[in-house]
Amino acid sequence: MARGLLRKPGAHAAVSNLELFFDLVYAFAITQISQFVRSHLGLNGLAEAAILFFAMWWAWIYTSWATNWANPDAVPVRLMLIGAMLASLIMAAVLPHAFDGTRDALVFAGAYCTLQIGRTLFVVWAMAKDNPSGSRNLLRIACWFAGSAPLWLGGALVSARGAQFALWSLALAIEYAGPFAFFQVPGLGRSSASDWEISGSHMAERAALFVLIALGEGIVVTGTAFADRAPDMPRDLALIACFAGSVLMWWIYFDTGAERGAHHITHSQDVGRIARNAYTYAHLPIVASVVASAVADALLMAAPAAVASPALIAATGGAVGGFLGGLALFKRFFSLRGLLPLSHVAGLVLLAGLLGACRFMTFSAIAFTAWCCAVLLVVAIWEWGSFHGGWRERYARWRAA
Repeated sequence: MARGLLRKPGAHAAVSNLELFFDLVYAFAITQISQFVRSHLGLNGLAEAAILFFAMWWAWIYTSWATNWANPDAVPVRLMLIGAMLASLIMAAVLPHAFDGTRDALVFAGAYCTLQIGRTLFVVWAMAKDNPSGSRNLLRIACWFAGSAPLWLGGALVSARGAQFALWSLALAIEYAGPFAFFQVPGLGRSSASDWEISGSHMAERAALFVLIALGEGIVVTGTAFADRAPDMPRDLALIACFAGSVLMWWIYFDTGAERGAHHITHSQDVGRIARNAYTYAHLPIVASVVASAVADALLMAAPAAVASPALIAATGGAVGGFLGGLALFKRFFSLRGLLPLSHVAGLVLLAGLLGACRFMTFSAIAFTAWCCAVLLVVAIWEWGSFHGGWRERYARWRAA
């Protein structure tokens, strides 16, 4: 009965139209998260936003793993994905009020647990005949999600906001530890990296598409803010600065990183482990930083001529720092020497100097954003020159002459 539900082992798993349709819900979820951050700029609000983001990312990335194995052209898989899409939409819809009261918190937690456990058990069934070891792997994963479910539901039922945050944090800590513990379950043993064999090109493409979705949020925020008010010089400059930041983030990720990462995972003998480390975990700070940049864009467009506020400095600096740091970790996985890219390290040093200067100097909002864009530009030019410009060869020829 389950035959035909799986993709062909070892074959390239193309991203389906249904998966792209599924991602539309997460475009909405990213919008909801960025709006939540803008409405809760204090430390408590940022911590709560992090919990919500981690949950949404975990729901999306596990679905990406599932569709790497399951064939979206099969009707049962399509129905599963549509159900997962509905659960994700419910989560995104109530997300802004997930910490405001029992009802929305319970809806969010219930939809999350239903999605994670239900989708995983479906893949357990789908893989049972053709891939028994893979089915047992998914059964262990389902047990980990079932183990964290009481914490999600218990957190939704408590009245104290701090207790809810603590329980949901513990639930996520358990779930995020699962892959590193190889989903050890008494009686079922533990998984191995060979149980995670997937199409590397599919995982790389899915992650890249999610980065594009996150970048799109910044474009939407900037364009909407610009259209809502009459243009003037500060607003025009702010629009250019926001657009430049999005373009530079796109360039640094896609010019060499995305392609080299896809090539590395596709030709690796340890695809599952790379998919876990480089895409499941290392992409989390990359996407979170792009979302933070959308928040920074909104703050800039709201008051482009004002002095850079602590919130704008934190959002813009955090976005650039998190993006370069996360991307450096990602690129380290396919570095020949296993080292962090020097261009990204230099960018982080320049950013640290800029943030240090903010303690002694006053920047306008536009000026601070422009300087952060300059940091990204240095990284982009440095990396492009290293891989495309042939600077080292030209310098060697010049020295030889």
